[in-house]
Amino acid sequence: MTEAIQVRGARENNLLDVSVDIPKRQLTVFTGVSGSGKSSLVFGTIAAESQRLINETYSAFLQSFMGSPARPDVDALHHLSAAIVVDQERMGANARSTLGTATDAYTMLRIVFSRLGEPGVGSALAYSFNAEGMCPGCEGLGKVSTIDVDQLVDRSKSINEGAITVPNFTVDGWYVRGFAESGLFDPDKPISAFSERELQDFLHKPATKMRIAGINTTYEGLVVKVQRSFLSKDREAQQPHIRAFIDRAVTFQECPECGGARLRAEVLASRIDGRNIAECSAMQVSDLAAFLDGITAPSVAPVLANLRQTLDSLVEIGLGYLSLDRESGTLSGGEAQRVKMVRHLGSPLTDITYVFDEPTVGLHPHDIERMNGLLRRLRDKGNTVLVVEHKPETIAIADHVVDLGPGAGPAGGRIQFEGTVDGLRASDSVTGRYLGHRVGLKDAVRAASGTLPIRDARTHNLRDVSVDIPAGVLTVVTGVAGSGKSSLIYGSLPRREGVIVVDQSAIRGSRRSNPATYTGLLDGVRTAFAKANKVKPALFSANSEGACPNCKGIGLVYMDLAMMAGVATVCEECEGKRFTAEVLGYKLRGRDISEVLAMPVSDALEFFTERPARVILDRLAAVGLGYITLGQPLNTLSGGERQRLKLAVHMAGGTATYLLDEPTSGLHLADVDKLLALLDRLVDAGNTVVVIEHHLAVMAHADWIVDLGPGAGHDGGQVVFTGTPADLVGSADTLTARHLRAYVA
Repeated sequence: MTEAIQVRGARENNLLDVSVDIPKRQLTVFTGVSGSGKSSLVFGTIAAESQRLINETYSAFLQSFMGSPARPDVDALHHLSAAIVVDQERMGANARSTLGTATDAYTMLRIVFSRLGEPGVGSALAYSFNAEGMCPGCEGLGKVSTIDVDQLVDRSKSINEGAITVPNFTVDGWYVRGFAESGLFDPDKPISAFSERELQDFLHKPATKMRIAGINTTYEGLVVKVQRSFLSKDREAQQPHIRAFIDRAVTFQECPECGGARLRAEVLASRIDGRNIAECSAMQVSDLAAFLDGITAPSVAPVLANLRQTLDSLVEIGLGYLSLDRESGTLSGGEAQRVKMVRHLGSPLTDITYVFDEPTVGLHPHDIERMNGLLRRLRDKGNTVLVVEHKPETIAIADHVVDLGPGAGPAGGRIQFEGTVDGLRASDSVTGRYLGHRVGLKDAVRAASGTLPIRDARTHNLRDVSVDIPAGVLTVVTGVAGSGKSSLIYGSLPRREGVIVVDQSAIRGSRRSNPATYTGLLDGVRTAFAKANKVKPALFSANSEGACPNCKGIGLVYMDLAMMAGVATVCEECEGKRFTAEVLGYKLRGRDISEVLAMPVSDALEFFTERPARVILDRLAAVGLGYITLGQPLNTLSGGERQRLKLAVHMAGGTATYLLDEPTSGLHLADVDKLLALLDRLVDAGNTVVVIEHHLAVMAHADWIVDLGPGAGHDGGQVVFTGTPADLVGSADTLTARHLRAYVA
């Protein structure tokens, strides 16, 4: 037998003593119903142990004062190689990080300009918007902010009367006390009565060392403080009320000095064949590759070869529609994963274990074919490729398949099949039965109850697109990656009344947040415990009186290691249960609060008899989240799971227009049928449902399809078809039509 990674007795999360041999230097796909244990086996066991062993020296350092770091719950792992995890986590949202800097393509482009640019301005650093070449007007950001002071202060009031209206700046708080006791102005005088000097000190005084209230501290004007506290951070990473404040108080506009190019005037004057480096960075990657083909200077031949290889890989992986100046934080999870993949395609390393988490997310069937080719290329270089995936198109190319199940959560965690794709098809596992399953076209589609008109849409690559989205039906918006789907829908519909966006973005909240708190379920749980034990409900909140004092109710103790990444260990006092021993002594039908929060939704449905709790649990089960636990931290949920959790919350409201972005993400073929039933329920209840989706089963089940293309980037941005799925299959000649025609045949 081929040398294999041997897993023996894996028990991570819901795995039940799983043992499996995974052939090395082959492409293995792990599949199974959502929550069956695929990620626990691949990421929580194999990849985690490999990376733990790599960091053994670091671990030895930690042991000196923290004890041995946790390892996966597994008896033995043999023949591991170094693992590289290529996941869907979005890339850093630093405004200075771009596609070009993330792939080193911009670095190589800077070298080319430093050698060939006319007139020359210096070394490669001179062409960098993060060092020597940055525009002084915007410090290399390409945009400047203007703050509306009237959104920060009520000029009719004094500071002590609450003149400062910035979030978290309360009259009795330290921030406001710093202004009031600075001695620079009278805190009881209305802001409107301030002299020019006082107003300057209050709003714009730069950071200055002062002694305030007997403490040596740093004073800074209100506008300066707001810029530092709020505007230097990623807007999306902040709490909703802070984002709302930023939106109303701050206006961002293109830097007038550099025109958004980020660079000094002399750098922008340096050109190659008539183009400066900012213009090259703004070009579509596929166009930039063509432009560079015309440069033949021997002095930069090696750099150009590497740059062209990177650009060609981006095109091949379906990202040719992006530009090097695209901010990394604006890339979707699927796009970010593919960018990370490009980093490794040119690597000379072999015998590496590459671990992918649903690499087909965000990909049209046409793009999946190219992704499959790249996975094969990594394997053919002598690497082991492990892929967690549900799409049959990728399962079909596997050398080896591991199928987990039979169900989700406690009902899963077992190997259902291990072998070839043909063997899987012949097996009686859920995946085997569904591998050839097809959703047929509807005999009759729903009639629209009206329209949601979109007129002259020009967001990103859209070309004055006008289209009517039918109301009261299930509409699927599709097209190749980068064709303009999200630009059309999210750029036009969310601003309208009654529209609910249910996307895969992170749910904002602290590390204490979990499904029970997010859905409001915990309120009913606390009430039930309090009533059963005749005590206060606050005792059963890990954020209140019942919290373990050692870990403050988090269950983990975080240690800041300064220059190194922080480390979290399970709290020794509560053993990760989050509550005091007293609280854990109170029971509800034989279970304490920590045991209840550790229940998956499916078990909680059987446990709870209280109606308020059951209503919420029913909605969670309906959206396919029966396997997640009530107390699972929200930051451990995948994008698809976050989206379904949001949908469960919104289902409690009245009729609306729902916008969903790839709701099949993370769903097994069998779970897709359940999703379609849920979407039908929403539409039949009087809602309008608009889904951006590539899954052929969802397209086939739609009442109406809007297909964008014909290609990506500037080759897309047009509506190439609108109509029923039957009409698309019967008469259209788009890429979507060809794939859907083959699917329903």
